[in-house]
Amino acid sequence: MEGDGDIWEELSNIPADPPEMRDKCAQCRRPAGVCWCPGLPKTPLSPSSRIIILQHPAEIKRCLRTAPMLTLALESGKCLTFRGKKFPSLKHDGLFEILSDENTVLLYPSPEAVPLDELTTVGVDGQKPYNLVLLDGTWPQAKAMYTASPTLTKLKSCKLVNVPTSEYVIRTQPTEGCLSTLESGALALSILEGKPWLRNQMLGPLHYLCKYQLENGAVTHQSKEFLIKQKTYPKLIGKRLAKQLRTLPDNSL
Repeated sequence: MEGDGDIWEELSNIPADPPEMRDKCAQCRRPAGVCWCPGLPKTPLSPSSRIIILQHPAEIKRCLRTAPMLTLALESGKCLTFRGKKFPSLKHDGLFEILSDENTVLLYPSPEAVPLDELTTVGVDGQKPYNLVLLDGTWPQAKAMYTASPTLTKLKSCKLVNVPTSEYVIRTQPTEGCLSTLESGALALSILEGKPWLRNQMLGPLHYLCKYQLENGAVTHQSKEFLIKQKTYPKLIGKRLAKQLRTLPDNSL
């Protein structure tokens, strides 16, 4: 047909190589221009305890994830990540042994959870280093991972109390008491180790990222809870979240 030659000529002029991608940092794998590595400790931190991240598969697709900040802030072997929806499984090499350790604790607000600051600090009365397990995902994902994993429900669970306001100011949190994976891990680890300075050093990459974003057009976010109570949240919310928010005391802000 007439015109087929023109079409094939156009197709032949399309370059075979893919378009150039932005250079990425070899360490954090983010585009070089928005790399947060300058905020990392000059020397990776080496606490006695380890952080064990159980990550929902969907987390890997998120642009602004904080779990990698934990991994890179700590010395090799001090932060291990296992990905899945049920734990442990055959693909999680070494995880069963970790979850079977008597010094393994899960940071999750189950009904039986005890305040984390009531646990014995490492080194006091012979307390050995902890394996601190974190669930990395949205709240619904974390709950699904927990309920699907009988081994997790049998772990000693603990919770953070008197939680500070999240410093992840460029992201909207569900409620005022929510923290990112990095913030939860840094605060919990500093308490278990009895080293308050650990938290600030571990949050360095988050501070660097937020500062950069705010200087380049990002705005500070309030929690969904705050926006809903102020009647400024732009989206409709589900019945479950609305019910949860109605149970919060008025002075919770």
